[in-house]
Amino acid sequence: MSFAATVVTLYPEMFPGHLGHSLAGKALADGVWSLRTIPLRQFGRGRHRAVDDTPAGGGAGMVLRPDCLAEAIDSAGVAAETPRLLMSPRGKPLTQALVRDLAAGPGALIVCGRFEGVDERVIEARGLTEISIGDYILSGGEPAALTLLDAVIRLLPGVMGNEESGAEESFETGLLEHPHYTKPAEWEGRAVPDILKSGNHAAIDAWRREQAERLTEERRPDLLARRADTSRQ
Repeated sequence: MSFAATVVTLYPEMFPGHLGHSLAGKALADGVWSLRTIPLRQFGRGRHRAVDDTPAGGGAGMVLRPDCLAEAIDSAGVAAETPRLLMSPRGKPLTQALVRDLAAGPGALIVCGRFEGVDERVIEARGLTEISIGDYILSGGEPAALTLLDAVIRLLPGVMGNEESGAEESFETGLLEHPHYTKPAEWEGRAVPDILKSGNHAAIDAWRREQAERLTEERRPDLLARRADTSRQ
């Protein structure tokens, strides 16, 4: 069974974007995952196919209408167990754990927000789960949807050449990833650490673990705090 991605968007031409290249593109061509876009504009109202209107109560910008968006979502006909996601800066953070859960499932319906936001009623009525890729604002949900799909697709069976290559990546163990080195052994006066040339795999593993903990403490102490909270539960 392949992972089926369905994307509701005002800009279907933005897909598959970079996901049509490299490993993700090959996996798409091979049927490991599929992509369907639903152009929201087809469900617009009036001569100009409007899908937005002014915010109730006043304020700047425009808001996506619930009727147009609901019709687009309903037209997808996805199974009840398929996650329904809305890319939104106020959503719960996209984590590697969530990515793994999605990759293990049948697919996802992803709604790309635009303008000032989406009418709250359609979020409630269609059971949309809001997902954020970070504490910043994009021009729309399309780049965020591509980011989410990128993270998920690389975990699908057969996409990565070496299935073990993702096992020690940042966030997989609750730590940032250790530093990497390759040839040449010395470059611009900087040498590959001797431990990595020792052939002592137990010592190398210990060094990598120490480096991962050091980097995490320096750059993301919140991850260490989260690990500590989890271990106490």
